[in-house]
Amino acid sequence: MKKVVAALILILVQFHGFSTAPGDAIKITDDIELIKISENAYIHVSYSIMPKWGRVGANGLILINGQQAWLFDSPWTNAQTEKLLSYMTNSMHLEVIGFVPNHWHVDCMGGLEFILKQGINTYANQLTIDIAKANKLPLPEYAFNDSLVLELGDIRIECYYLGAAHSMDNIVVWIPSEQILFPACMVKSVESRNLGNTADGDLVAYPKTLDKLLKKFPSARIVIPGHGNYGGLELIQHTLELASD
Repeated sequence: MKKVVAALILILVQFHGFSTAPGDAIKITDDIELIKISENAYIHVSYSIMPKWGRVGANGLILINGQQAWLFDSPWTNAQTEKLLSYMTNSMHLEVIGFVPNHWHVDCMGGLEFILKQGINTYANQLTIDIAKANKLPLPEYAFNDSLVLELGDIRIECYYLGAAHSMDNIVVWIPSEQILFPACMVKSVESRNLGNTADGDLVAYPKTLDKLLKKFPSARIVIPGHGNYGGLELIQHTLELASD
């Protein structure tokens, strides 16, 4: 009897990721957690200590269809990325078939070296690849310029480069069927009082790029910033006000 109960508990733990309700959080380690935002999508949050900012959480996106998944942005490090992918593989029973970083910073592709070693297809803005190469960083395999359409079964994934903002190469990911928009660090949470790190960005182009974002995706239901809480279109409007100031 004890063995049967133990087996049932193991099964429940293995499928915990799929039994949670939207908004629920799954703690993987002290520095990695998942937040369910729809039946097919999770935000992965990883934490790192930054000298200027303290302990910072960075958001990424996991899109699931059946037993396959796409990963958008990695955790900060290869070690964190290994733990996230291990959980996705062993506990959620997913096969990660593709990866796209938002831009070249460590909170977007710090785990790229590990991802490449797993044989996962990796795609990025050509500008991201160029900047990563100049900084002697691991390089995504496949490049695009203005836009890229990907598929996860019958789910369409759209990637766009709308212009410089937080960085010169930042893109946005749009999942039409989910109405999920992932602009990452280009967009700030409503709690943010400034644009954060803009050392590698373009403050002149920033509001113009955000204006394009608002006009292109007026139906976005969920908007995921690079850091902090997700929300709706009000996040883009809030960031536009910060950028305009």
